Amino acid sequence: MKEQIQQYIIQHQLLSGEKPVVVGISGGADSVALLHILVSLGYKCIAAHCNFNLRGDESFRDEQFTTDFTKRLQVPLCKISFETNKYAQENRLSVEMAARELRYRWFEELLNTYDADAVAVAHHRDDSVETLLINLTRGSGITGLTGIKPKNGNVVRPLLCVSREDIYAYIENNGLEYVTDSSNSSDIYTRNFIRLKVIPLLEEINPSVKASLARTANHLYDASLIYNHSIEEARKVIIQNNRLSISALLSFPAPATILYEMLKPYGFSRTVCESIFTVLEKDSGKIFYSSTHRLLKDRSDLLIDVLSGEESKAYLINLEDDNVDLPVELKPEIVVIKEDYQIEKDKKFAYFDFDKLSFPLVLRHWQEGDWFVPFGMKGKKKISDYFNDKKFSLFDKEKTWLLCSGQDVIWIVGERTDNRYRIEKTTKRVLKLKFID
Repeated sequence: MKEQIQQYIIQHQLLSGEKPVVVGISGGADSVALLHILVSLGYKCIAAHCNFNLRGDESFRDEQFTTDFTKRLQVPLCKISFETNKYAQENRLSVEMAARELRYRWFEELLNTYDADAVAVAHHRDDSVETLLINLTRGSGITGLTGIKPKNGNVVRPLLCVSREDIYAYIENNGLEYVTDSSNSSDIYTRNFIRLKVIPLLEEINPSVKASLARTANHLYDASLIYNHSIEEARKVIIQNNRLSISALLSFPAPATILYEMLKPYGFSRTVCESIFTVLEKDSGKIFYSSTHRLLKDRSDLLIDVLSGEESKAYLINLEDDNVDLPVELKPEIVVIKEDYQIEKDKKFAYFDFDKLSFPLVLRHWQEGDWFVPFGMKGKKKISDYFNDKKFSLFDKEKTWLLCSGQDVIWIVGERTDNRYRIEKTTKRVLKLKFID
């Protein structure tokens, strides 16, 4: 079995052998076998044991066993004690999730302290099969049906190529002792229920069901690689600058599934994505939210925008201040006008008769009822009508800033100024503003 595991380590590039490896050890059969095998294969190991203080005297028994076992192997041992129940309550986690967080956070610290190659944990093939079945009952996608990965970041699992029966045979053949976690015999935990109740029933149908499911997980892993590659290729075609093309999306097979994969990185759940899919060919204006983003159905596209919380803010602009906290950069310059004064015909520049302005100026977003007199015109125009003429989306409207003098909108920033504040023959001083996008 050692040779099989060594080949698995090489095949998946789990360990280099040049640096030490941190090995998680609980004292159970799986972790005892893992540490013994890695030491036998010549890897420099540092054992790491967590006492979660969840099982009374058993927890201290496991810690003492681990201390004695690693001493016999002449392997250095790092130990830590956690108040797991307290951590779970404070962070509103299940005890299992709390223990996992505490364990892997500490493993990461050891990894850095010892400049280790990786953290090795003792998951085996049967654990992977149980994970597949758990995820299947929860309605997982293809990635969740691939079982446990041999490598996840700095965490490696050299025993995934062997079964629980293989491990017990190794323990017996090498005369190793181990401790048993009494909670493993309880079926109140989902994983234990799968192992103790579900798999034995499946074995009545197929005695080799664990091996069959392991092969299925391997096939699905290969399929997931093809699937994820296709998704990334589709992403290049469908999404540009947070704008998702509906026509491009619908040109792909299974567009509802692809839509979910496109929007998942933005925090949209599968349920919300199903609702989004139903409005693709309907009128514009519908908005959907995730915890971090919002999505707008706008004509032939879906627009994705970060939730910023800036929409209702207003900022005062005093020329004598630096105004460093403004959401956009406006560079002011006061110019005493001369006969040959030239203006730059660029939307990034705005020119106002300084003496018509009321300070401080106000920078804010559009509000219902706002209007201005567009430069070169005499009649007033609603800002909302200007936006519609320019085919602004809702997100475009919300990102556009208005510069106001008192109650008057004097500039749709980066777009158009107000004619009432234009430079005239009687103008003596000019406020020049440059908008830096």
